[in-house]
Amino acid sequence: MLELVEFAWHDCYGDITPSENVVEDILTCSQGDLAQMIRLARLAVEDWRDLRMTADEIRSAENGRGTGGLAC
Repeated sequence: MLELVEFAWHDCYGDITPSENVVEDILTCSQGDLAQMIRLARLAVEDWRDLRMTADEIRSAENGRGTGGLAC
């Protein structure tokens, strides 16, 4: 699945691979659910900023500072 993300990322953005942060955001938001990971991989290619906001919200919630607004 991540290899397909790399292919799509290259076609869309011209970079060989997405940044480590984008991959980490996919993994953070998927929380171990493969179907969710696939959906998020597509979101990462379509608009990685939406993925980043959601991942940051999850990280904040895990650290006790979440607002409870976004969900993957």
